[in-house]
Amino acid sequence: MVSLLFRCYPRLPSSFTLARFVLNQNLVRSQRCCLVRAGNLPARRTYSSERDQHHPKPKVVVVGIPNPFIWFRTRIYYFLIRTYFDKEFSIEEFTEGAKQAFSHVSRLLSRCQFEALEGLVAKDLIGKLEQKCGSLPCSYQRALCAEPEDVMYTMPGDVGIFYDDDGRKFVSILMRFWYLTSVGLPDDIMEGTRMFTVSIGDREMEAKRLLTAIYEFQREFTTGVAPDWTITRIEHSSLLD
Repeated sequence: MVSLLFRCYPRLPSSFTLARFVLNQNLVRSQRCCLVRAGNLPARRTYSSERDQHHPKPKVVVVGIPNPFIWFRTRIYYFLIRTYFDKEFSIEEFTEGAKQAFSHVSRLLSRCQFEALEGLVAKDLIGKLEQKCGSLPCSYQRALCAEPEDVMYTMPGDVGIFYDDDGRKFVSILMRFWYLTSVGLPDDIMEGTRMFTVSIGDREMEAKRLLTAIYEFQREFTTGVAPDWTITRIEHSSLLD
């Protein structure tokens, strides 16, 4: 009965490899991300104690609304992973690690440091990323970078459990990230993204754009294989598809 819940693939691509991930299909469109912006700071200058008490710093709050069916199905998969693959698996810990990995890898991509991706990203994917990133304008490359403080929300997506012809066991987890960037991007190309104005202290307000990215993490659970996750899919909306 359990095997009926698994997504089985008859054969993995010949170029598929698992690389070391040192930082221990698509999401359905019905998933939504709502971003709420708090009020702006007043123009007058105040003492820090007064400002903290009466004029709290503005912040951006992102609220994710998952599809109920996807949410229930992924909980079943989390249970199966803990039962048959890893008793200590925690989606909360995985999500935090995935967020750190996303920030680190996106920074390397923005700098075109592809050699540094080895051990983090699947080898066949690195070559494709090098071709795509090499043809991007400089502004697009900078917009790929998502610093940890700019990641507004992280949401797990589809989960897959499958075997290859040799009986090897794999688990894949799709993650979606929302992050802010201040890089100037053309509005006609970035259709569907949103602009927000963020004020920082007493400085002038800064315009930032909310972007999304999808990263897929995969791990082999075959006995005797190192317990490492690797990134097998990378997409940045309107930047790197």
